[in-house]
Amino acid sequence: MFNIERWQEIFEAIAKNKLRTVLTGISVASGIFILVILLGVGKGLQNGISAQFANDAEGVIWFWAGTTTKEYKGMNPGRRIQLRNNDFELSTQKFEDQIDKKSAKFNIWNGNIVYGKETGTYACQGVSPDHQTIEKLSIIDGRFINSNDLINNTKVGVIGLKLKQDLFKDRNAIGEQIAISNVSFQVVGVFTDPGGEREETRVYLPRTTVQKVFGDGDKISDMSFILKKTDTYQEALAESVKFTTQMGQMLKSKNTIAPDDTSAIGINSTIENVKKFYDLNLYIRLFFWWVGICTIIAGVVGVSNIMLIIVKERTKEIGIRKALGASPLSIVGMILHESIFITTIAGFIGLLSSLMLLELVGPNIKSDYFLNPEVDFGTAITTMILLIFSGALAGFFPAYRAAKIKPIVALRDE
Repeated sequence: MFNIERWQEIFEAIAKNKLRTVLTGISVASGIFILVILLGVGKGLQNGISAQFANDAEGVIWFWAGTTTKEYKGMNPGRRIQLRNNDFELSTQKFEDQIDKKSAKFNIWNGNIVYGKETGTYACQGVSPDHQTIEKLSIIDGRFINSNDLINNTKVGVIGLKLKQDLFKDRNAIGEQIAISNVSFQVVGVFTDPGGEREETRVYLPRTTVQKVFGDGDKISDMSFILKKTDTYQEALAESVKFTTQMGQMLKSKNTIAPDDTSAIGINSTIENVKKFYDLNLYIRLFFWWVGICTIIAGVVGVSNIMLIIVKERTKEIGIRKALGASPLSIVGMILHESIFITTIAGFIGLLSSLMLLELVGPNIKSDYFLNPEVDFGTAITTMILLIFSGALAGFFPAYRAAKIKPIVALRDE
């Protein structure tokens, strides 16, 4: 219940000890301020780390061919394995129920590309339509490779933004003809890649066209897949392990490779790598919460000490109150009200100041591993609840001590 006399007492006590109250408030406000800033910094690091690995979709699994290291079925080690179209076709048929996106790729690393008087050497890759999703490419003009391009072996290409700037400058590239190793291709799209300029110096072509035009038959360099989504990370990890194991066994059996030869078929799964980043982000958050809470505890200890001093100073007053019939509960309430009031007001100031600082400074920080530091509404509410609880805890023990004082002892206090 609202008691105006109680609030008058609190304000009178604060007015009598302005400096002590201000210093106590500063210790509490700084604790909340540091906690929220640390949580914001942790979120910024988490965002930055996530952005650094945005160049590949989560859950991408790659398979590529290597060299055998073990003798198997009469075949000597050192045999170079070559993946082919039927490896890709067999894989997509056998694991159709598990696969969401798929692409086979053939690389031409040093393709000489000419447009008018401009020329340069760039990486050219024959790919499938799903490669756009797998590499998280954004089309800013035109389109990407489609199924009709593969079926009809069309001579079209999708170029990266950096390559477009190098060869076309400010001119529109869509519909223009470029020569790749003296073979003419029409530009049908321009893309950007979250991996940056290095990735944007590539040109993507229909895989079947590359195999036919450049005389590589049915060879492919690697295969990549995205599995269908699951409800939890643990399920995704289990599906990834199952898929890579079964796919690896199938490719080894088809290409006459020893089952325990780990070098002949290379496998990489970002699903397993993602777990490392989940763990890293968790450790960052736990560390910052730990440091921030320790800071708040230091502030709460300061408040508790101040309240002990207040109880000591008001011992005689408390004795008179008890002698006049004041209940222990009212004594506890009197001390707790003052403690909670000081910590809540100081904490709100600290919280507001930290949020304003993050809002003003955060967007201006430019770093590859630090992006958009922020604290969400739920976290802000949590810190306020933690603060109010801390204020109550800080005042409880001094209040309990005050309630236990015997009136006769208090009245004799000097």
